[in-house]
Amino acid sequence: MSPANGGLFRPVLAIVIALLYFLLASQAYEGISDNTLNALPRPNNDFDIHNGALLAPILRPRVSGTAGSVAVLQHFADFFRTTLPSWDLHFQNSTSTTPVSNGKEVPFVNLIASRDPPWAAPGDVGRLTLVAHYDSKYSPEGFIGAIDSAVPCAVLMHSMRSIDAALTKKWEQMQTEGNTDSSLEEQKGVQVIFLDGEESFKVWTATDSLYGARSLAEHWDSEVNPAMSTYKTPLSSISLFVLLDLLGSKNPTIQSYFSTTHWAYKKLAQLEKRLRDLKLFKSSADSSQPAWFMDMSKSEHDIPTFLGIQDDHLPFMERGVEILHLIDAHPAKGFPVVWHNEKGVPDDGEHLDLDTVEDWGMLITAFAAEWMELEGFMPQPSGEAAKTVDRLNKKTEL
Repeated sequence: MSPANGGLFRPVLAIVIALLYFLLASQAYEGISDNTLNALPRPNNDFDIHNGALLAPILRPRVSGTAGSVAVLQHFADFFRTTLPSWDLHFQNSTSTTPVSNGKEVPFVNLIASRDPPWAAPGDVGRLTLVAHYDSKYSPEGFIGAIDSAVPCAVLMHSMRSIDAALTKKWEQMQTEGNTDSSLEEQKGVQVIFLDGEESFKVWTATDSLYGARSLAEHWDSEVNPAMSTYKTPLSSISLFVLLDLLGSKNPTIQSYFSTTHWAYKKLAQLEKRLRDLKLFKSSADSSQPAWFMDMSKSEHDIPTFLGIQDDHLPFMERGVEILHLIDAHPAKGFPVVWHNEKGVPDDGEHLDLDTVEDWGMLITAFAAEWMELEGFMPQPSGEAAKTVDRLNKKTEL
């Protein structure tokens, strides 16, 4: 990422459905209960920087086109194939020369993992799209990129594993009850995109950056779904593009960049507050620590719409996709001190705040579960956790 710088015939019914879906998504999905928040799965040691099953394999140099990149991509593929076998995996490939490749084509590989209602045709499903880049910087040599963006990738893996069983339960119940008509709220899927080639090889420009994102956005914009599909292209089926970047440092500052998705930003902010109130955030031992979502109290009219920070969302936003950018960037202090090692502090596992990393896992899981309307299908608390929730509920009632 870089600091800010400045057809086919489509039936009228499909257009109306797509518009209604967007309007409903912004306000109608059901919130999740405190009971569900209290029972959200913890990552345990999956985020351990030395041997954690999710994070540790990503904490290595992984420049596009290198053996490190291939190894990390294999880590993602193995995770979904073994842990989440109901998910569909797709690889989108492209090549490009770079300022350091001496005219040779460098391969870039994006991995897309998706899960849709089993009865739905792909062109009829609107998908919550959760995104992070997995490549690391070309220089300095040996750059790890823990916040940039190993942690966001691991957080997405944890979150999808945490909601997978609930998705199965919900969709099996709907099939048992015969409740699979193509109504708007039922055709909701989820996909994760691990993008390659976000980083520039030399100096950030329009052509030396966002290699994978530019390729995928163009490909999905030109790929047409079957006639009579609700969504014309895979690009138009993205209900919300949530991009995670630079996450893993203590006390992050998340701004709201786009008025049209400020409602989704506020949903996340509300979930953060609830998790804090339930004492479920490890990084918030006391109330003096600032909330992560600094624009929670603002209305959408107070959010200026501009390009914000240059990142993987740009090729999608330029084609009309709605963007929620979750990036740690303080309006006065800028990016975290470890960003690109610019202040002499390496962006490696040793400089992560692991409590904050775990909290991001909890928060993104809660957001995805709420979006996919999994209340009643997620695990519920037992033992002391259940007693704690009961006490908090009684206190609220008083």
